[in-house]
Amino acid sequence: MAKMKAIEAAAKILELEGVTKAFGVPGAAINPFYAALKGLGSISHVLARHVEGASHMAEGYTRANPGNIGVCIGTSGPAGTDMITGLYSASADSIPILCITGQAPRARMHKEDFQAVDIESIAKPVAKWATTVLEPGQVPGVFQQAFHIMRSGRPGPVLIDLPFDVQMAEIEFDPEAYQPMTPYKPAATRIQVEKALTMLNAADKPLLVSGGGVINADAAALLTEFAEVLNVPVIPTLMGWGTIPDDHGLMAGMCGLQTSHRYGNANLLASDFVLGVGNRWANRHTGSVEVYTKGRKFVHVDIEPTQIGRVFGPDLGIVSDAKAALELFVEVAKEWKAAGKLKDRGAWVAECQERKRTLQRKTHFDNTPVKPQRVYEEMNKAFGRDTTYVSTIGLSQIAAAQFLHVYKERNWINCGQAGPLGWTIPAALGVCAAEPGRNVVALSGDYDFQFMIEELAVGAQFKLPYIHVLVNNSYLGLIRQSQRGFDMDYCVQLSFENINAPELGEYGVDHKAVVEGLGCKAIRVFKPEDIAPAFEEAKKLMAEHSVPVVVEVILERVTNISMGVEIDAVNEFEELAEKGEDAPTAISLLD
Repeated sequence: MAKMKAIEAAAKILELEGVTKAFGVPGAAINPFYAALKGLGSISHVLARHVEGASHMAEGYTRANPGNIGVCIGTSGPAGTDMITGLYSASADSIPILCITGQAPRARMHKEDFQAVDIESIAKPVAKWATTVLEPGQVPGVFQQAFHIMRSGRPGPVLIDLPFDVQMAEIEFDPEAYQPMTPYKPAATRIQVEKALTMLNAADKPLLVSGGGVINADAAALLTEFAEVLNVPVIPTLMGWGTIPDDHGLMAGMCGLQTSHRYGNANLLASDFVLGVGNRWANRHTGSVEVYTKGRKFVHVDIEPTQIGRVFGPDLGIVSDAKAALELFVEVAKEWKAAGKLKDRGAWVAECQERKRTLQRKTHFDNTPVKPQRVYEEMNKAFGRDTTYVSTIGLSQIAAAQFLHVYKERNWINCGQAGPLGWTIPAALGVCAAEPGRNVVALSGDYDFQFMIEELAVGAQFKLPYIHVLVNNSYLGLIRQSQRGFDMDYCVQLSFENINAPELGEYGVDHKAVVEGLGCKAIRVFKPEDIAPAFEEAKKLMAEHSVPVVVEVILERVTNISMGVEIDAVNEFEELAEKGEDAPTAISLLD
């Protein structure tokens, strides 16, 4: 048996579990781990500027490709508390990341030692598992268990806290004898699938709702195949966007109060049966349960048993990994189709397609300052089908979901439930680190952009190029819009006259100067006709310098984006499309 430090065994297990990259910030209490990583030599490290940023980089890394698990490393005390937002974000969206923290030596943990905090207790509510390892001999088992927990059932994040003396202790560990544990994933039975298909087949206007669990299970192709065998339209959730291409004939639009299409809401409301796979009936997708469920039956397939019935009780619940369920759904559906048992859905599909053809919002505005809708129109023109969009929250993200197009799973990377401001930059960097050369375009409003702007220096240092579209209205736009219900515009203004940048007028922060000061490139646009040339210039700068390139578009200060309190009562604040030129990049637009 080989003798080594416990922390060397931990680093070796990361390698054996497939980890090749980590994100973090070193410090005294975690330096033994960094020494082990240096000695190992097989895991590259990206140095963040903030530990929360490192945790979001780990999230972006995991979300980028199937099988990835992002690793975030920090020292004791505030490094751990900085990770909490990343743990919450990952937990909420079922994203496995491994957070590793240093800790004071065991004998001093209870003595209010410098940077000693009970991070295990703090992290438990927002992690799938959090533990402080108190015995050196347990280190290998804890790391093995961490990967098993992250991959089993509903995926989620884990935090491992390592006291300094535990890291440094010598233990017996044989890497050649190590074997990753097989993850547990529940699977649907044939009886369950046949019952669900019987209910679907009895309906007149059925829909599939495709959630983020389909992407986590790497089952988007199966979802599309299942829809095609049945000839049944699909409503993806925001987290499931891309499970069926936007221009597919069965893509019926997204449903919701904010990140939705007019035709998506209309198609859902016209349906009489919904089969949800890997989704959680989030309230911004459903609105009130009463409106969403009225007049239709539901089957819910989810990997987590307690998700079934959490929001409302379905007519049939099936606990299953999305891939395992869809494999069986495709198999049985093909058998029924061959036997002539499936209903002809041609008329229902045509009805949904007609709504998609006609219920569109206008994007082609020539106003100066620029209306945000025009930015997304130009993004559709400039960025191809292989583009991966990264965004988190705000009017910019809501409008993006209404106007952009996604054609493949993992090409929309979004922090869905938690929505922490500042997530976009580090998450985009994590995606770039996961797949160098990937065509990544991030999108932020000015406030999201300012929260973790320092992480752009990471992109410059480590050559992680992407394009960041910054839509600047110098407002907390979403909060300003929600304050309309309180008849106020209070504490949401970001505008001021910058004494160092008079050309900005009232738009305040000189993002271009800050971005360039962090080692990146930036372009500022004031007119709609200059957006397209700016995107082309950004592509050239990115290719030439291999750094993030920011394209800032100065927007009109106030634009209200379509949203409402119910899916049957969404307010349309701007003009709707009446002819093709009103929304030239919309899919299946009216003639």
